[in-house]
Amino acid sequence: VQLQASGGGLVQTGGSLRLSCAAPGRTGSSYVMAWFRQAPGKEREFVAGISWRNRMGSTMADYTDSVKGRFSISRDSAKATVYLEMNSLQPEDTAVYYCAAARYGSRWYYRVNDYDYWGQGTLVTVSS
Repeated sequence: VQLQASGGGLVQTGGSLRLSCAAPGRTGSSYVMAWFRQAPGKEREFVAGISWRNRMGSTMADYTDSVKGRFSISRDSAKATVYLEMNSLQPEDTAVYYCAAARYGSRWYYRVNDYDYWGQGTLVTVSS
């Protein structure tokens, strides 16, 4: 399974970006999906995760504390794509952002090792 992340770039403090992760086939609709990020010299960390859609068509999501209220994760099963909408960006958000997919489970995981597939990463740089 090949995940394709895109949407990164250079933005000023307070700006916005939307990241996309194309997840082909069943991955995009029924796998648990998440975004992680890795800043220079730091470990990869969980940013946001989203469940697959239940029978009512709704999803659940969770975020790391530092992005709550600023970032929003969503998924479009028809397009097999997961998005990360990032607002009020701060210099500390600068990192390479990775999308990840887990084959099993209905909710997100917080650990890197719990995911089976990874995108190639997209760089987000926030200037002060």
